[in-house]
Amino acid sequence: MINFNGNLVENTNVLSVNNRGYNYGDAVFETIKCSLGKVLFWEDHYFRLMASMRILRMEIPMQFTMEFLEDQILKTLEKNQLNTKSARVKLIVHRNEGGLYTPNSNAVSFIITVKPLKDDFYHIHDDVYEVDLFKDYYVSPSLLSTLKTNNKVLHVVGSVYAKENKLNNCLILNTDKKVIEALNGNVFLIKGNVIKTPPLSDGCLKGVMRTQLINIIKTMDDYELEESSISPFEIQKSDEFFLTNVISGIQPITKYRKKVFNTEVAKMLLQKLNVKIRLT
Repeated sequence: MINFNGNLVENTNVLSVNNRGYNYGDAVFETIKCSLGKVLFWEDHYFRLMASMRILRMEIPMQFTMEFLEDQILKTLEKNQLNTKSARVKLIVHRNEGGLYTPNSNAVSFIITVKPLKDDFYHIHDDVYEVDLFKDYYVSPSLLSTLKTNNKVLHVVGSVYAKENKLNNCLILNTDKKVIEALNGNVFLIKGNVIKTPPLSDGCLKGVMRTQLINIIKTMDDYELEESSISPFEIQKSDEFFLTNVISGIQPITKYRKKVFNTEVAKMLLQKLNVKIRLT
């Protein structure tokens, strides 16, 4: 069962072929983790969604309050018998159909889908996790690049490339040849007591888990946070390298070309993240 504009319906025949998200990528979405019926980091997801809709000049309905959308998520979880388990939630907002590149209206509709997850909290996976650069296409460092829109063709092609080359993931570059993110998350690099992550001005996604990690690192006395550009050459000189997203939490990268990384700081940060979740 999915939630289409507040109506819980069977997951069939909901969208027409004229849907603007399908035709033009005219949609934004949030991927959210729910743990035991609790919507994690909901405030950050909500405000990112509202900001994305404003940037794309979508009309924000009056009922789109934080409480309304959270209630819709919880109702969808309950209808799918996931309200006491953990789940992956996708909340998509698309501009209503009509028009070509120029829409007839800025009014929107929303869809909520849910899938079960095995883990209630975040765990470190110690398996080998190898990445390399994806250099076929580059991201323009602009405000639109920081949004979660339906235009993810670069990430799709990059994922196919990773699969073809037996990689676990790929690193995306912007047009200045700086590493901005992985295919499915933000990246953090550690050298000594400095933890770096690319700035939003480089074109990386404004990730919700990125925000959580930044806030945690800022409370630590032993490490200094830097939001600054990362070059591919710099990765090979670093001590640790990991990616983040709200579903996996922290995924340590163990190998980049001939460089093998430690995972100690990633494990420590994950413990702090799980403590934060339990306390909120």
